[in-house]
Amino acid sequence: MHRHGKASAGFPGANDPRQTGQDKRFANIPRRLHSFTWAEKTLGDMMASQTKPPVDPVDEILPPLRMTTLGLQHVLVMYAGAVAVPLIVGRALKLSPEDVAFLISADLFCCGIATIIQSLGMTRWFGIQLPVMMGVTFASVGPMVAMANAYPGPDGARMIFGAIIGAGIIAMLMAPFIGKMLKFFPPLVTGTIILVIGVTLMRVGNNWIFGNPVGPTAPKLVDPVALGWMNQLKDMAGTGAVPALPENFAPAPSVQNPLYARPVNIVISGVVLVAILLIARFGRGFVANIAVLLGMLVGAALTILLGQMTFDKVAEAPWFGIVTPFHFGMPIFDPVLIVTMVLVMIVVMIESTGMFLALGDMTGRKITPERLSAGLRTDGLGTLIGGVFNTFPYTSFSQNVGLVGVTGIKSRFICVAGGVILILFGLVPKMGAAVESLPTAVLGGAGLVMFGMVAATGIRILSAVDFAGNRNNLFVVAVALGFGMIPLIAPDFKQWMPHAIHPLIESGILLATIAAVVLNAFFNGTGGSVEDAKRAASMADH
Repeated sequence: MHRHGKASAGFPGANDPRQTGQDKRFANIPRRLHSFTWAEKTLGDMMASQTKPPVDPVDEILPPLRMTTLGLQHVLVMYAGAVAVPLIVGRALKLSPEDVAFLISADLFCCGIATIIQSLGMTRWFGIQLPVMMGVTFASVGPMVAMANAYPGPDGARMIFGAIIGAGIIAMLMAPFIGKMLKFFPPLVTGTIILVIGVTLMRVGNNWIFGNPVGPTAPKLVDPVALGWMNQLKDMAGTGAVPALPENFAPAPSVQNPLYARPVNIVISGVVLVAILLIARFGRGFVANIAVLLGMLVGAALTILLGQMTFDKVAEAPWFGIVTPFHFGMPIFDPVLIVTMVLVMIVVMIESTGMFLALGDMTGRKITPERLSAGLRTDGLGTLIGGVFNTFPYTSFSQNVGLVGVTGIKSRFICVAGGVILILFGLVPKMGAAVESLPTAVLGGAGLVMFGMVAATGIRILSAVDFAGNRNNLFVVAVALGFGMIPLIAPDFKQWMPHAIHPLIESGILLATIAAVVLNAFFNGTGGSVEDAKRAASMADH
């Protein structure tokens, strides 16, 4: 019945006696077709594998060595800015060198935790899941220094960290609503705020170079002769020979302080500044991006040669140390201070919104409202964690966003690796001690660049604002800038105001923010948009 065997499928069988010579040529076709079928299947599988959707560059996991190297690059780009804030605030609080070194370690540790949460994601509630490095925001420096001046020492630290914890919790609750607040923060407002932040911080950089207005490095000291005369009067008053001296009666500083504006310090700062500028001018790619850090290393080498920097504190610091929560004691929750930091967090999250949207365009990943809320909520969570572990408010670092554009590597796992490196740095107290040991003259040269770049960023954002067609914009910038300068020019303006609100009004940044928002709404209404926020973020460099 099946006399043609396997050939019954339509081809003549090989054993068919009716087969002609011509037919014999087709005898092996079924076998050949079988071979073709296997080859076709193999080729089809290969093509199928090639047509599979490629891995999203944001979710790409690179080889461990390359991922670690690129993560270290991100750490080095942000390192100088990350350690600057604990140095400023710690010294404003008049903490011991050991405590300032601890603040630096705590800052690096929390930078790493916040970065991992932001880049990797933690549940659907936290993490933008983009290549983002988190660091302490400069916007918080002015208010925290004001708090430190009002409440120095460990108690002041407890009040600052209490305000940060409270602001972090409120920021997490506010995160879903920040998008609706963009209309109050067009480039006119954000540019003005960033300009004031930079100008305010310039005071810190100059004090690092020359000396603080008060204290051992003040411009003038009390004349020893006058001080001796005063002590004699006190002794005589104790015997009744002369009337008792009035309370707080003391000779005024009148003698030039040799420690203020020392020429050697000015030279060191100048060398650091020139080194940074040369590296920025002639360096390429990654080297140019870490110009500030390399300049600080040049300054450190110079001060070592001059005998101004020693490693005694570094030698005493252990190789490993746990960053403990509430190092200075339980936080103190002052409502006015919390409100102050909440205002800072609103500004920070507005900046982060623009940064996230711009980074989404750069990586080709759509930023949904839910994902945006998760990213902003992480700003609040990072700030909460910072307050618990004795450090400060956190936001995304724009320098690292720029590095994504330079390298073309969009993987978020690069930043996760950077976060792990930061945590490891934070667990090595010797690194914090090394940074704290840097002479202030080195920091001053670097501060001129870091803080000046913040101010320049504000100017760059304002350059895109229409001043010719809308002269009212000039009034917004002029008045807001004037308000921001009040604490710098007239630091005693608040002496007749309630002491409780001093930390709130002592910050030029907050005064400028309130003035800019109110004046912009008065003159221009509330017409800010998402595109405006993205445009401002694309020009940010702080």
